[in-house]
Amino acid sequence: MKMKDVPIYNYFNGNTLLIENIVNDFSNYIYTVIRNSNLKVSDEDIEELISDVVFTIWKNQGKLDINRKITPYIASITNNLVKKKYRDTKVFDNIEDYENNLIEESNIELQFIENERNKGIMKQLDKLKKEDKTIFILYYFNEKSVNDIANELNMTESKVKSKLFRTRKKLKKYLKEKEGV
Repeated sequence: MKMKDVPIYNYFNGNTLLIENIVNDFSNYIYTVIRNSNLKVSDEDIEELISDVVFTIWKNQGKLDINRKITPYIASITNNLVKKKYRDTKVFDNIEDYENNLIEESNIELQFIENERNKGIMKQLDKLKKEDKTIFILYYFNEKSVNDIANELNMTESKVKSKLFRTRKKLKKYLKEKEGV
């Protein structure tokens, strides 16, 4: 029986997935699938992707149809992870996009102004009541929902919304005075 014809149940011992056997038998296969994706992937990315494929198989071992062949399953996971990695990597469609990005990133004056503005905002936040500052940081920096913040701080959602509104109003006033906006 060829390796590609092997059913998944051959990689189980009872209810235990023999992950080391999968790594030994299919690392080269995963490598080939990644290389055949026609995307420029570094050797470090390939190693990471192989680990991610194995981890995904291990994490989903309870969902596997053990009677299916293992290679299509591995190929599918590998292709999905390669596509995800490609989507997550910022790719410029043309040289103008790349040049515009360089110009934006190299504008030191704008970065300095932004840093100063952020320092001023942080100073204003330090002047707030601890609870108001905590709510603001949880919402804007930790990206927690109003509901999560209300539960975490043991208060109503309307109280959280009200405190966020007042804090934004104070910060807006500060920015208006500071920048003449």
